[in-house]
Amino acid sequence: MSDFRTITYEVAAAVCTVTLNRPEVANAQNTLLIDELDAALDLADADDEVRVVVLAGNGKHWSAGHDLKALVGDTEPDEWRLMRETPEGKWFHEKTMYFDRCLRLRDFRKPTIAAVQGKCIAAGVMLACMCDLIVASDDASFQNPVLRMTGAAVEILVEPWEMPARKAKEFLLAAETFSAAEAERLGMVNRVVPREDLASSAQELAERIALVPPATAQVVKRSINKTLDLQGQRDAWDYHFQAHHWMHNTATALDALEARKAKGSMKEVFAEHRDETVFAEHRDETVFAEHRDETASAEPSDDA
Repeated sequence: MSDFRTITYEVAAAVCTVTLNRPEVANAQNTLLIDELDAALDLADADDEVRVVVLAGNGKHWSAGHDLKALVGDTEPDEWRLMRETPEGKWFHEKTMYFDRCLRLRDFRKPTIAAVQGKCIAAGVMLACMCDLIVASDDASFQNPVLRMTGAAVEILVEPWEMPARKAKEFLLAAETFSAAEAERLGMVNRVVPREDLASSAQELAERIALVPPATAQVVKRSINKTLDLQGQRDAWDYHFQAHHWMHNTATALDALEARKAKGSMKEVFAEHRDETVFAEHRDETVFAEHRDETASAEPSDDA
């Protein structure tokens, strides 16, 4: 599908692979990428030959989260950014583009697999966890550090559903980075494989799932998701989305936003919150530090 600019789309052996394709900004999610991912799901849904969808990421990192530069940086604003000037506009933007688009992936009728490598941060974690299964490379890591920048996590609070509650609190409140091995131990990740085997391992798993008749796979997926809904998952996510937006409009968050706008660059914003625990490995290339003035990064709190 050559019309796509921020993703790639290919089908092989009943498996559709959609690849986030903004490696120069660690696959930060801007409006175009979110729209194109949604369009790719339309294509996969309409193609009866496609039984499973793999969501991959091009480059060193899977996704740094939402594109901060597109939201608050020195770039030409799109209609969504302009809408964020009011609380109700910000609510509508995040409900439409972040909350609803992610739930569309979670509720997608065909089985989905996230194939995650490198850094997976904040909204990257949220996106990966919308998939039915996660295969991670042995160098993958997961982190959601936006609480330190006043944000009430991101729009969908996946962590209490992906790991025990105390580990979820540790992950978020202490801004911990969980390795792929730790994520697998907690049940967040299904399999950990060598980096060089990630694509083939995800494809192999997808082909195994594709052996199940589509109607059977879809009804069982829906039943499992319904079980989670009956346990309160959807209600908890709805509650958190409202709490997330309440936090947006507190003095704590608004003052922090004004302080960030006064910074000379996005690099300064992240340097203020960086420490050896939160931004440990690859100081010059971590997905926070590497997003210099001309690039994007994971979301910071009230603009998450």
